[in-house]
Amino acid sequence: MTADATPALVEDKQQTAPGPRVRKSSAYPRYLAGKMAGAAVSLLAVLVTSFFLFRLIPGDPVKTMTGGRQVSAEQLAAYREEFGLDLPLWRQFTDYCGKALTGDFGTSYQFRSPVVDKITEALPNTLLLTGTAFVLYTALGIYLGTRSAWRHGRLGDRVNTGLALTLYSIPSFWLGLLLIIVLSVGIGPLPGMFPTGGMESGGKEGFGHVLDVAHHLVLPVVTLVAVEYGQTLLVTRSALLDEMGSDYLTTARAKGLRDDLVRRRHAVPNALLPTVTLIFINLGRTVAGVILVETVFSWPGLGGLFYQALSVPDLPLVQGLFFVFAAAVILMNTLADLVYPLLDPRVAR
Repeated sequence: MTADATPALVEDKQQTAPGPRVRKSSAYPRYLAGKMAGAAVSLLAVLVTSFFLFRLIPGDPVKTMTGGRQVSAEQLAAYREEFGLDLPLWRQFTDYCGKALTGDFGTSYQFRSPVVDKITEALPNTLLLTGTAFVLYTALGIYLGTRSAWRHGRLGDRVNTGLALTLYSIPSFWLGLLLIIVLSVGIGPLPGMFPTGGMESGGKEGFGHVLDVAHHLVLPVVTLVAVEYGQTLLVTRSALLDEMGSDYLTTARAKGLRDDLVRRRHAVPNALLPTVTLIFINLGRTVAGVILVETVFSWPGLGGLFYQALSVPDLPLVQGLFFVFAAAVILMNTLADLVYPLLDPRVAR
């Protein structure tokens, strides 16, 4: 082949060779549709489960509502007819599903009011308690987790990890009771400084009312933060340790960047994907509240309402609360799945 023929050959290849195919990627829309469909199926499964699960609880809700009083068979039958308990199980199920899909979870047996109204009434109290705790233990866990990972093996890392594991393994209700004994009732020379339970003392308005609620909020928030921050710390620490051996961090240090700058701008953002998962899961749990903690501290939220409804059993209220709890977690998990591709585009491929 002569040198004169080479340019012609190159020109011919340039004319016949196919150019790069440019097409709009449909990976993310398919990923989005799959996650939304999965969430819808999960919500339907929760709807069905909530109906049958709580009917396994022993006891007659109608007799419980009478408070042990002597009631005639005719009165019991009238109660069952009022709440639809005289219908066949399949009919109760279809009525429940049909109404639940429109946002109607029925009428509470013990409160004689719509379930949605009771949930709406208690929801702000739960969000105040668990939302405050969520912000504190998430910030504390991420901060201590990054510090522990960056100083891996040192005394501070061992102390932080050991304390987090210890507190995370303690049952929340037991820690709450211990705090009530020590800081509310008082023990030895230590006087009681905080209320034993409830959300407010009553009789206060304006800023005094705010301070009163904050005073009642201290112990349940401390209980939740102490038990929950360890999980965030351990997940953040583990993810950051996996990133610390990466070549791009070595390159950043070789360029003369300060150690804190390398951690904040390079290592931590790339290690946050597992922590984001945990944050969204915990965010879903803020709606559900923490049943045992709200019960121990007599906090008038969804968790305490759920425990109260189980003792009857108040089937419409229990079913409605269970669906709200599960739906919050499912929706937050789905939202986390939708955020992942924005942090790492490889997830949606």
